[in-house]
Parts: sequence; C-alpha cells; structure tokens
Amino acid sequence: MTTTEVSRSDWPALAERLTSALHLSVPPIFLAFGDEAPAATRAFDKPMSEPAADGRQGRVPASCVFWVEAAAAEEPFSTVPEDHGNCSVGKFTHGLSELDATKGDVQALLESGWVTPEMVPQIPSVSSRPGAITYGRLADVPAGVVPDVVMLRVNGRQMMVLSDSIPNLSIEGKPQCHVVALAKEHDRPAASVGCALSRARTGMRPEEMTCALPAGRLVSLVDAIEATAATDAVVARYAAEDGRRFS
Repeated sequence: MTTTEVSRSDWPALAERLTSALHLSVPPIFLAFGDEAPAATRAFDKPMSEPAADGRQGRVPASCVFWVEAAAAEEPFSTVPEDHGNCSVGKFTHGLSELDATKGDVQALLESGWVTPEMVPQIPSVSSRPGAITYGRLADVPAGVVPDVVMLRVNGRQMMVLSDSIPNLSIEGKPQCHVVALAKEHDRPAASVGCALSRARTGMRPEEMTCALPAGRLVSLVDAIEATAATDAVVARYAAEDGRRFS
C-alpha cells in the first residue's frame, strides 16, 4: 500500500496501533516534505535565534529538535528551510542545503574527528530541496498532507520488537538525522542509536533511540509489529510463569 492509498482517517488508527503494540510513551510523529507549506498547517513560530559568528541561525538548535516539538505540539506545524539554519548537518540530511565546511559547527565536528572528510560523502540526504517540511503527531495528519516518514522514539525493549518484526531494519549511528533520508529516499526502515550531537540538542534521555519508517509501507509494517509484539507477550508470560519456581 502506498501513502496515497492511506486515507486521512487511517493515520489515527495506525498511530493507535503502533502506540498500543509497542507501548510507546511518546506519540509517533510524521514528516511530510513539499514545495510549500500546506494551507491546513500553522507556521512554526518560535523566535529566530541570534546569528552565530558564522551566520548560522534558526528557530531551534537542530532539525532533530523538530521531532521533539512535533510530539509535544497540539497541532501540526510547517517549517521552511531558514527555520533549520542552525545545524548544518540537519540542513544537509533533510535536503535543505549542501554541507558547508566553512560553518563553525561542521569545522568543530571535523576537527574533533567525530566525522572525517571521507565520511561526509557517505551521509545519506534527501535528494530534492523541499520548500517546506511539515511535522506533527501521526494521529493528527491534516487534510491535504501526505506523510513521507513516520518517526518513533523508543527504548531498548521497543527496539527489540522493531528489530524482530522488520527483517531489513538497519541500525544506524551518527548523525542520527540521516535515518529520515534512508526512510524517505530509499524506502528503508532505519533505526538509530542516536548521536552525541543530537542528544545534546534534543535532550533525549540516554535510553531513548529513534526509528524512521517509510510512511508508504506503514500498514504492512504495523501488521508485522503487532504480530511480533503478540508473540513476544506469549513468550514473556511463559518465562514469568516458569520463573516463579526460583522465587
């Protein structure tokens, strides 16, 4: 089933099924890339930061912070490229610009050895420059918006279920935000253990990880996740009952 075959009424049901199967404590969110902001969404309006010495400025410290904002927001919102301007890495992975090695944040990453010049060309990114990126809870997809990526924030147990239910799930590292490009551009479910840059900017808890799912495959993925979660529940009940012999 493609994204266009998922009606607007399906998204809340899929969000509920994901939340129930995985026991999510953070609502699943969506990202939708487009040429312009949909009329049905508000513009993200936190104040623009003061510019850094190298000219970087944005409405949040990094693109990954919008994931946190979306989960907490009462309604979806849209962003434009300028809103993402403080984190050069996030701008690159989300297809908003080339990676500018003259920017202070990129220089800091290269000088520290966190990434090397050889690694940079291998970082996945969205291929076409969007005019807007819309974020929100999956349960609240507005009319006229077609999600590209569904993002989950999970713990180790939830990642276990995802790994068992999605055979081709790749577990990625730094930078965390490149999982968005893998899901959108390559139709690849991709999880991330996170990265130091993103964790510092988002405030994600140490035990939290993320998983990006292609929205167009969400129905089949949710089916598989529910089946795995149900099987795990049977095994967990057996283990708990068997363990009573040791108490």
